[in-house]
Amino acid sequence: MLAKFPFAKRKITKRTVPALLLLALVCGCTRPQAEDRLAAIRARGVLRWGGDLQGGEPYVFQDPGSPSGLSGFEVDIAGALARRLGLAAEFVQNDWQTLIPSLERGDFDVALNGIEVTPARRARVAFTRPYYAFTETLVMRRDDGTAARGLEDLRGRRVGTLEGSLAHDLVRRAPGVELVLYEGVEEPYLDLERNRLDAVLLDNIIAARYGLPRPMLRAAATVGEGVYAIAVRPDEPALLTAVDGTLAAMMGDGELRTILTRWHLWDGHQEVIASEQAMGVDARGRESLSLGHVTLFLRATGFTIVISVLAMGLAIAGGLVLSVARRYGGPALRAAGGTYVELFRGTPVLLQLYVLYYGLAPILPLTAFSAAVIGLGLNYAAYEAELYRAGLDAVPIGQSEAAAALGMSRGLTLRRIVLPQALRVALPGIANDFIALLKDSSLVSVITVVELTKQMTITAVDVRGWLVPGLLCAALYLALSYPLSRLARRLERRLAPAPA
Repeated sequence: MLAKFPFAKRKITKRTVPALLLLALVCGCTRPQAEDRLAAIRARGVLRWGGDLQGGEPYVFQDPGSPSGLSGFEVDIAGALARRLGLAAEFVQNDWQTLIPSLERGDFDVALNGIEVTPARRARVAFTRPYYAFTETLVMRRDDGTAARGLEDLRGRRVGTLEGSLAHDLVRRAPGVELVLYEGVEEPYLDLERNRLDAVLLDNIIAARYGLPRPMLRAAATVGEGVYAIAVRPDEPALLTAVDGTLAAMMGDGELRTILTRWHLWDGHQEVIASEQAMGVDARGRESLSLGHVTLFLRATGFTIVISVLAMGLAIAGGLVLSVARRYGGPALRAAGGTYVELFRGTPVLLQLYVLYYGLAPILPLTAFSAAVIGLGLNYAAYEAELYRAGLDAVPIGQSEAAAALGMSRGLTLRRIVLPQALRVALPGIANDFIALLKDSSLVSVITVVELTKQMTITAVDVRGWLVPGLLCAALYLALSYPLSRLARRLERRLAPAPA
């Protein structure tokens, strides 16, 4: 038999082993990258579904009184689907903006959290039949006399919505309307009440729970409609068929209607579910990064620079005052300075931004820009105070005593003798903090400021890819931070004491 296959007599050498391994690797790569996991899911006994608790009631939210700790109509839908499939439902927390990328990564089996069916999303994932039909509700203040019947009546006005939503696409396409993006569902209505916005456009479920119960707000118009569906990776047809078939069975025997009725969500619009029509914005194919996107990145970079420079200026001045007060002030000043430093260093800057912009709004109505600058400045002032304190401690006490012996006042001694030397010691840390502040400026997106990182996430949604926008964002941050480090080294050399 071996005579018929001459190659079988060849000796396997060290050179042929890598070739065989490479051949096996290539053969393995020709198989689908992600096999359908329905069998694995059944073996595991758990259906993992992704959602975001920040979306709140009635979608999915924390409920200590529930056996699972979660409540919401989508929790009930996921539980019913899993039960009918002979599985247990397991919730996986994920930011709503990145549910689709996380699904593509395989972080969970299905995504189920108010995911609006649009042609753009259909290009990336497979959808089951819709399980809920919604409308977009335009909410305005009652004291606003504008008779708005649509977005076209709001030229020159500020309209808030959620990033990545169907409402986002609608507002962005409305000519002359200023788009303001939020990450939570309650914050835009708070800003609308406080006259920071002129209108809010969100799904009617969100408007009914978070907007319309506020006595100062009213529903102005219905703008657009759409449906929610469950997202599945497109290379898992068996899972899609199983989930879609189970959802169809829930519709057929009335369980879905029972769930929606229990949450007061059943209305005439739900008839669209039976027809399986997914309504949304005009179809758009996959886009590439364009010159327009780069221009928006540069604009956001400029905004990041302005916020960082102003905040760092406030931090440097505030840190200097704090350090001097703690070192040379009386007991009350020292205690106040120490309390400030511990408070702002011991709590997250993100929490401070929320409190400053939303919590203090009734008594201190700041704009998003001023809140961003003040919030970052106050936070970093605590860190700069510690750097100055270390610099002041590094100056020999004998120099202050010598200045006093020469008749110099404490203020003059500080200005001419102590602070210049303390600054030289603190300068490397100040430069590092400035670089850190540049990056921490990304946090101000939670108060609607579109800076560099926020623009990256917006562009990633537009082009439906994170790699190129992420690399561009990283390159711009590097271009900002590297010159700062070089400048700090140059200043260190200039401020260094002359050799004896």
